Amino acid sequence: MTDTDPTALYARWNRLWNGDFSVAESILAPDLLVHQARPDGSDSTAQRGPERLLPEIEQTMAHFTDVGITTEVGPLIDGDLISFRWTMRASYKGGLPRATAPIGTRVEFSGNDILRIADGRFVEYWTCSDTLNGLVQLGAISGPNGPA
Repeated sequence: MTDTDPTALYARWNRLWNGDFSVAESILAPDLLVHQARPDGSDSTAQRGPERLLPEIEQTMAHFTDVGITTEVGPLIDGDLISFRWTMRASYKGGLPRATAPIGTRVEFSGNDILRIADGRFVEYWTCSDTLNGLVQLGAISGPNGPA
């Protein structure tokens, strides 16, 4: 297995999302394109590169401790694509606007990601996560059964 083997790249992707930013430069293409729904309705493709993705990971780390992101399904590899289902489990450490949950509240939500590889780095990233479920758990928004 080489450093650019899809399985090795995926292992480093997991390290990145678990807070190891030292791997970012080696796995993220300078023009990485992120396809993601944004809460503010802005265009997720307006900014490219690691500077589009890394602040999002940092923001997650800023509001949670004991962050663990585990792979539930996959990785499934097909040519230059890697797909997987993940679950994030963490403890809330405060600071999220409108959140009413006490510090220490355990949160869990899941998502599905697809990554495309070119020249040994990730060049495209599609993600679909149940972040709304996490926000309901934190009391930041109302859930399907009424107010949080």
